[in-house]
Amino acid sequence: MYPYIEAYLDIETTGLSPFDSEITVIGIHICNGEDTQFIQLVGKDITANNVLEALDGVNVIFTYNGSRFDLPFIHERFGINLAGLFTHHDLMYDCWQKNLYGGLKAVERQLGIARQLGEVNGYEAIRLWWKYMDSFDLEALNTLLEYNKEDVVNLRILKDILIDAY
Repeated sequence: MYPYIEAYLDIETTGLSPFDSEITVIGIHICNGEDTQFIQLVGKDITANNVLEALDGVNVIFTYNGSRFDLPFIHERFGINLAGLFTHHDLMYDCWQKNLYGGLKAVERQLGIARQLGEVNGYEAIRLWWKYMDSFDLEALNTLLEYNKEDVVNLRILKDILIDAY
């Protein structure tokens, strides 16, 4: 039997449109049973080859609002149609079926999923990136990377609550 490998994916960007914004961070949490690996691609390290290499062997990609944001953004910026290459499962729609609405953080609050960086949001993530780029503020970059990691790791917790528990 082949291993069933899941990937949880989230991106950070400089704005909402892939036509005039950049992807600053791609976080990927690979789960093969109890074996896990966390990968972050940052800035110039975000390339089509690096994304595909990180996802090599994955069976399904889980996102939150990824069908409307993350995957189209990646497709537009790097020409990779992840939804065409992998099975994609957008957890936002599972949330809607259970009357859980709002962004990822709002759903996490409704379900009691803990977050260390509760004050950081998408707008703050953009600000942190520019603070890093403009003045090489490594603390800002580290906060951005931790924020992205919480998003990605919490996707697995959300999936476990929504799908495995029902």
